[in-house]
Amino acid sequence: MNNSPIGVFDSGYGGLTVLSELVKTLPGYDFLYLGDNARTPYGTRSFEVVYEYTLQCVKYLFSQNCPLVIIACNTASAKALRNIQQLDLPKIAPDRRVLGVIRPSVEKVAGITLNGHVGVLGTSGTVASESYPIELQKWSGGKVVSTVQEACPMWVPIVENNEIGTEGAEYFIKKNIENILRKDKDLDTLVLGCTHYPLLIDSIIKYVPKNINILQQGEITAEKLKEYLIRHPEIENKLTKNATLQFLTTESAENFNGKAEVFMGHKVEAGHVHL
Repeated sequence: MNNSPIGVFDSGYGGLTVLSELVKTLPGYDFLYLGDNARTPYGTRSFEVVYEYTLQCVKYLFSQNCPLVIIACNTASAKALRNIQQLDLPKIAPDRRVLGVIRPSVEKVAGITLNGHVGVLGTSGTVASESYPIELQKWSGGKVVSTVQEACPMWVPIVENNEIGTEGAEYFIKKNIENILRKDKDLDTLVLGCTHYPLLIDSIIKYVPKNINILQQGEITAEKLKEYLIRHPEIENKLTKNATLQFLTTESAENFNGKAEVFMGHKVEAGHVHL
């Protein structure tokens, strides 16, 4: 079977929450997921290193006949996407496209915030990049007047070590949410700026006032991709539709399969790839 799948890339496992929503929203399409689990986390690495690793992964997915790649990682979207789109694609693959998760989230925020006060919960790398405040100012059409951020360095380890719902997990989630609420008492929208965070949603909603909208990136990215494909038939027509779902990892496939099952809700069988 000669597939031209939608490539989905993440530095670790969080992008699987995005993949789940993409499959749900576009069930007939073929998908190929690549997790660079051997080199995760990206959040603590420099812009140059994240760019280098992300470009390697994008090129690999291109080599697997992906006309379109979704970078389902906030750190990679923040630190590498623009360079890849503007500097690399015109030279290496002008007929292919690479999209991220930050821009769709920003567009959604602009459509739902009532008072322009937005909070972002993210990894240290995403917060330090200032990508959300910059993009919210650029693309919200003046609707966002204030953006506050809170780095949540313990949230990803909580998910990946299967500590969800434990006393320790609740402590850190409550602490970080209280911190961001103190930074702006007028928040009406809260962005979960990391693809791991949807797995913590049951705990998150306990500590977020009910008048604040909580945005999860998987649903937003899927909704925006569906719209994108309608607007860009030149890309959509290249994608095959055999409803296949494949997984690749730069780590041990056995390790990946065990953790990926937590994110996907079903058994996963990945292949190993060396970049």
